[in-house]
Amino acid sequence: MQVAFVSFETAHHRDTETNQRFRTVLELLVERGHDVHCYCAGFWAGEESTFEQDGITYHAVSSGPEAKSAFSLRLPFVLAAANPDVIHVNARPPGQVLPARVGATLARAPLVAEWYGDGGVDDTRWARLATGRPDRIVTPSELVGTWVRELGADGDIVETVPNPIDCERLRDVEPGEEVDVIYARRLDEGANLESLLLALAELRDRDWSATVVGDGPERETYERLARDLRIDGRVTFAGSLPLEERIAAYRGAHVFAQTAEHCVFPTEMLWALAAGCVGIAEYHVNSSAHELVEGWDRGFRTTSEDELAEAILAAGDLEHREYDDRFADYDRSAVADRYLDVYRTVQEERGLL
Repeated sequence: MQVAFVSFETAHHRDTETNQRFRTVLELLVERGHDVHCYCAGFWAGEESTFEQDGITYHAVSSGPEAKSAFSLRLPFVLAAANPDVIHVNARPPGQVLPARVGATLARAPLVAEWYGDGGVDDTRWARLATGRPDRIVTPSELVGTWVRELGADGDIVETVPNPIDCERLRDVEPGEEVDVIYARRLDEGANLESLLLALAELRDRDWSATVVGDGPERETYERLARDLRIDGRVTFAGSLPLEERIAAYRGAHVFAQTAEHCVFPTEMLWALAAGCVGIAEYHVNSSAHELVEGWDRGFRTTSEDELAEAILAAGDLEHREYDDRFADYDRSAVADRYLDVYRTVQEERGLL
């Protein structure tokens, strides 16, 4: 299958969660042997109109990230000439969805929009227009699906496809040092690590250890809070770690606590749950983390530090695991299948039309 991906900006231009997710989708399709092309603003040296890397062919629709108008004007004709089987557009910025729709019409191909939602979904004229153009809208969670529906999208075309993990890679990593509770996220203003630290402080008369993975502008603030709560001797701030080391830490840990206030999809939590951790998600209106633990006997949803402390205690009664096959449906191959099912479905529907 030839798939044309459209994203004015890519992870090569700016390394954001949205761009990382979009690149992951391209990689999943390449791994399955499909013909993958990405139509974007040029980012490579030289004057060649195409650039190949890791099985992906990038096409410069405009000369650089400053040429947004030229990108929108040229895109429909470039897509029509490419004649792909499916067109898959990044909905950030939403203004590129409309020219992608025109290109899809000219190419007689279905249009799928990727709406990741990192940073929220802005209620703008372009965003509302974009909700009515695709044949399908893919979101990473029910939370983002709700945001997109609130903008006006038809609920029947919105589908949830999660971020993937690599289960084989996870099983190949040796478990790290045993620890009772682990937390992992960039330590910025939305990390809300104080909820976990306050809950642990309530359990200071118990025997526990905790690790915080991640770095960021609020790290010193959280380290100071741990000292003020007199639990700094049992909380290790490990800083940023590469994926292999994070997996090892998750396989050695018993509980993973997710307390961040904003999270469109809790990828690190998913790695940890697949690595055998008991999951505790503190509910926040702009976080989808609770979706991973609802209806699961090794998952807890909390709304306060008291409930979080109680959940940590309750989790201690559950067995320690180093892998949980319940999350095999999130493996890269399974997530690739879900995207391919979306493509085949919209192709069949367009064929009927």
